[in-house]
Amino acid sequence: METNQVSQAPATSPVAIRERTGSISTADIISVLKGEITALHIRQAFSTEIAEEITANFSGSPGLKERKDGVPGQYVGASHYRKDAATYFAEAETARPYVDALFENLVDPVRALFDALKRDLRKQGIELRLARSEHGQANVSRALSWSGSGTFSLNPHDDVAQVLCAGNDYELSAVAHNTVAALNFYPSMPEEGGNLRLWSHKPTVKDRKSQGVETTGYPYSAAYLEGVPCRDFQLRAGDIGLIDGGFVHGVTGQSGNGKRRLVLNSFFGFARPDLVLWWT
Repeated sequence: METNQVSQAPATSPVAIRERTGSISTADIISVLKGEITALHIRQAFSTEIAEEITANFSGSPGLKERKDGVPGQYVGASHYRKDAATYFAEAETARPYVDALFENLVDPVRALFDALKRDLRKQGIELRLARSEHGQANVSRALSWSGSGTFSLNPHDDVAQVLCAGNDYELSAVAHNTVAALNFYPSMPEEGGNLRLWSHKPTVKDRKSQGVETTGYPYSAAYLEGVPCRDFQLRAGDIGLIDGGFVHGVTGQSGNGKRRLVLNSFFGFARPDLVLWWT
């Protein structure tokens, strides 16, 4: 039996975007976390020297692996995507020295942001910590690079479905009922393309079922998104992007100039009013 995946036009959700250059404001980050703004783009948030060192460390990492999730590219670190807690946290523990080595002898911009946010949330009586279980603890980041060509380097998706369906053995499942914030640091970017595209649509469970992506949030079809307003973020090395991962987003195709897109990716969000969890 065939299903009509484009039977109803997706609802448009309002998008609030904040952009700044140079300085990182934890107040802005908390605004995304609380659902007050949808996206934050910080240009020149960390130096090109640090960006180049991280990129070189990634390329030479003994922990470099080929992605097996249908997206061509490589990674260092661990992802919770479609894994039970025991597998994910065991992989995170194994990958920890390789993730740490990406920032060897450098000021780690991810850890610096994590620590600053932790201090400011503590003033509000809120704990920020890495997600954990009896099997281990999450890493502060994972590094991902893309290869291949096409309309999208990463197809349109949302980050909530995979968290909502992560399972009862994950404490992070509770975050899906709040804002799942997706944080990206960009050490390397192609000269053209490879940008973040954000659609003005925050799918419901019903929407995901209509697309057959209720447990993964990936991928939404071009036909489904046709007519939905979207915004492209023109990213450069040294930028930071932070979005409400409940909105559909993807990565545009990149030019073949030899420079690849490298992203340091993390997720975080409220599990309880007094607890924010951070994971990859």
